[in-house]
Amino acid sequence: CGSPPADWAGSSTRAGRATWPSAELDALARRFPKGAHQPVVLGVVARSAGLGPAEAAYCAAYESVSAPATATVRLLSLDPFDATAVLARLAPETDRVVDRALDHAERAVAHGLDELPAASGPLQEIAAQAHAARPVRLFAS
Repeated sequence: CGSPPADWAGSSTRAGRATWPSAELDALARRFPKGAHQPVVLGVVARSAGLGPAEAAYCAAYESVSAPATATVRLLSLDPFDATAVLARLAPETDRVVDRALDHAERAVAHGLDELPAASGPLQEIAAQAHAARPVRLFAS
């Protein structure tokens, strides 16, 4: 309970630095000691791990669906195998999301950032910030 630990916002950067040490992750940690925006961290960690754009896109897509699935198990006591089955059934849609993301990224490189869609909303990140500000934790990770 209580406030999140001081390093909570930077835990993704810390995990990436511990797993795939790189000068780029070190620089990111120095520039944003309380933690950088999650998509930025994910991109830098993916590059540090030697992943290409498609693998990084899959990581982002899977992270977006697996976090809520994990939360349903923890908060609602749903069967973890049922949650995993839902993730498996989402695989074709995940493939489509990744393909679209890669297509838009290629167009943005060629024609500028206006080619990037706003196909998703920031609600997950807004909810994470609201959760971080609450005095009581819903669950500890």
